[in-house]
Amino acid sequence: MASTGTKKTTAKKTGSKPGKTKPGGSSSAAVRVAVLGAGKMGGILVQAFLRSGLFAREQLVATVAHEARARQLARAWGVRVTTGNKKAVDGADVVLLGVKPQQMGDVVRGVAKALKPGALLISFAASVKTAAIEKSAGGKVSVVRAMPNTPAKLGEGITALCRGSYVSDAQLALAQRIFATVGRTVVVDEKHMDAVTGLSGSGPAFIYIILEALAEAGVNVGLPRDIATQLAAQTAYGAAKMVLETGSHPALLKDEVTTPAGCTVDGILALEEGGLRVTLIQAVKRATERARQLAG
Repeated sequence: MASTGTKKTTAKKTGSKPGKTKPGGSSSAAVRVAVLGAGKMGGILVQAFLRSGLFAREQLVATVAHEARARQLARAWGVRVTTGNKKAVDGADVVLLGVKPQQMGDVVRGVAKALKPGALLISFAASVKTAAIEKSAGGKVSVVRAMPNTPAKLGEGITALCRGSYVSDAQLALAQRIFATVGRTVVVDEKHMDAVTGLSGSGPAFIYIILEALAEAGVNVGLPRDIATQLAAQTAYGAAKMVLETGSHPALLKDEVTTPAGCTVDGILALEEGGLRVTLIQAVKRATERARQLAG
């Protein structure tokens, strides 16, 4: 688990059975969790809680916009799903905010009076700052901001967390446990969250374009498309795992593959001539700037 200090940014992969806790640090058996907006990421988290055993079904309640969808998800997950946010947060120790950024203020103001004293609010809405949520909730409320990414669906995501003004170390640790159910976590200062959005939030889309290009290249040199796609995807997965598990700098691992006068160095030359490195840097910078605009 990553450090609870706000300046530490090391990451660690979750185990299959995360330990149980509550905001005060003891057993999670009595903790109630409300997921407001059980859409794509909210739904991923609910299912991860159940799969990992972090929270039991009776500890969870989720909300969606439509009654038919609520009934469907309740049957699928075996948890209470409703359309009423205010009723859902009543008595909840942790409130996960999965609503759209433009809806956040109205939703938080709508449930503020129903919040349990000492409740922890965790937002994973892009670009919404902790101070804005605190203000909407009426003042000194514990708010953690999270930026997960879509590989969380397979338990291979990375989530950056930052703490608001009133978050205790125990509450931040609980937020880390929550997102450890869907991958790795890092803790950063809030000033870095837009950059996180541009890198790991948008990053999967950039990687998919690279994988698509590698597979097309394989087809171009004679490979069947399904084989080329599998080779490209597993190569990227294995290379990423080498970086995470060895702790080596990517440049050092690149040098291990690049033999003098070999095939790889010619390929790297083509990448440099095509400006791949600069293009990826520019992509992250552009996505980060857009996140800043949305935050403003």
